Amino acid sequence: MYKLTLAVASLATLIISCSGKTPKKDVVPQPVATTAPQIKFNADSAYSYIKHQVDFGPRVPGCEGHKKCAEYILTELSRHGVDTLITQNAIVSAFNGDQLPITNIMGSINPTAKDRVLIAAHYDTRPWADAESNEKDRNTPILGANDGASGVGVILELARNLCANRPEIGVDFLLVDAEDYGDSSGWGNNDETWCLGTQYWTNHLPYTAGTMPRYGIVLDMVGGTNARFHREFYSNKTAPKIVDKVWGAAVKAGFSDFFPNKTAGALIDDHVFIDRAGIPCIDIVESNNAITHTFPPTWHTLRDDMASIDTAPLRAVGQTVLNVIISEKKSE
Repeated sequence: MYKLTLAVASLATLIISCSGKTPKKDVVPQPVATTAPQIKFNADSAYSYIKHQVDFGPRVPGCEGHKKCAEYILTELSRHGVDTLITQNAIVSAFNGDQLPITNIMGSINPTAKDRVLIAAHYDTRPWADAESNEKDRNTPILGANDGASGVGVILELARNLCANRPEIGVDFLLVDAEDYGDSSGWGNNDETWCLGTQYWTNHLPYTAGTMPRYGIVLDMVGGTNARFHREFYSNKTAPKIVDKVWGAAVKAGFSDFFPNKTAGALIDDHVFIDRAGIPCIDIVESNNAITHTFPPTWHTLRDDMASIDTAPLRAVGQTVLNVIISEKKSE
């Protein structure tokens, strides 16, 4: 996964203070008003989608597990009934010179609708368990149950729900590749080595100026045990109204414990590059873990397996995002 460029909220505040600007207090989000009947998000189904991915083993670009996972995602989106499927194949260069065959996948509901939202996650996994305490394990690929499969699992369950209960607007599900092949050495100089699939996608956007989504939501590490999802710093800075919308929906749905109304560190993740491409985008991600104060304890380790996955945060994230989508109305 990406780097945590500012480890915790206090550092984020320090950066703002050093710039000469007065830090703003978090705005208490207002609940999203929705007249649509609530559709129930099935966290057990999302868990099953995660397990299917993990059963393929590590999903590093170019390996057999990666190929099978891409095929599985395409099959599930098609089975659920998305209207269009687009695959984007390319070769991208990693920071170490590796040439990576990538496949970005996009499934759309109501593809001709002018009003759209984008929901994204990465499905590849880290080639190295470089956060392992034992040095001999650090070159082993990880399973990425949380960092990789969890966001995809939520998206597949969202697709199942929304194909059966059509929203007023269009929805694009984007499953991106080669997010987790970045250079973790040093700080501040390696941002462009991460999120290679998303960078390729933003350089070949499937939208015109008139069809760009209203906003995007990236889902990453959304299934960890005891996970809590703070307001990510960059999301709060570039798309605060979207953060308010999502955190407000969480409050209304009874998930305020999972969505603390406090700012956490700044991440280099897919949302940064999507936002730079002109689509306001936020990240729902665990970045202020109660134990580590950064990422979950299993991050980039061999312990990122199914034992690290909990249906409670999957339900909180999935139901919140589902409620946000079904509350959106077509513009006049």
